[in-house]
Amino acid sequence: MRRLLPVTLCCSFLLAGCATPENQGDPLEGLNRQVYRFNSAVDKAALKPLAQGYAAVVPRPARTGVHNFFNNIGDIFVSLNNLLQGHPDQTASDLGRIVINSTVGVVGLVDVASKVGLEKHDADFGQTLGKWGLGSGPYLVLPFFGSTTLRDSSDIVANIALYQHISPEASTRDKINPVRVLDARAQLLGVDSLLESSGPDEYAFVRSTYLQGRQNKIIGQVEPAPLEDDPGPTPEAPASEVTP
Repeated sequence: MRRLLPVTLCCSFLLAGCATPENQGDPLEGLNRQVYRFNSAVDKAALKPLAQGYAAVVPRPARTGVHNFFNNIGDIFVSLNNLLQGHPDQTASDLGRIVINSTVGVVGLVDVASKVGLEKHDADFGQTLGKWGLGSGPYLVLPFFGSTTLRDSSDIVANIALYQHISPEASTRDKINPVRVLDARAQLLGVDSLLESSGPDEYAFVRSTYLQGRQNKIIGQVEPAPLEDDPGPTPEAPASEVTP
């Protein structure tokens, strides 16, 4: 974790200087749309077919074990962020999950902790910065990573640092990361139909859904709340010109 903290703290200082009320919304929409089209093309050509093949060939128990394994690693980061957000009870629960699942659960392949009543939490560094009062900054669509904001992009950097700390050997990371991406994409196969029925402007739908979801997580709401930061579809981008 000594490597992780300097990276995340540096990100917080940089973001503090960049996130201002004038930056809210989607000022980079033109560029974001181009990146979104690129990501969609990559997904349709490679990621989605690979995920579908993975789901069809690998038995469900094995896929569940893989997903649990990565969730167990993720709980390390969740526990740190719950600590930074001032939630000692949740931090203790997260640490308990890591210990139980890493031992009794066979390096996290079996989620024993949930079965004994230790709830899995959701906390990341973007949420932590939001809890500390840092504004989201502009909406961004990053190549391969997808939707984020200037503030939430710090979580990507922090996660990369976490995996470098856990797997210092590049050869090990090269084997783990593709499986992690495949598992993450397989988890999203069920929402493809929702995107297909989202209307003529898929980009605006994804943007609104992402920003609202992030806002709800930071303020602790479960039900959707009115979103003021999302400017909605840009009038200059007619539906006929929008390519998913």
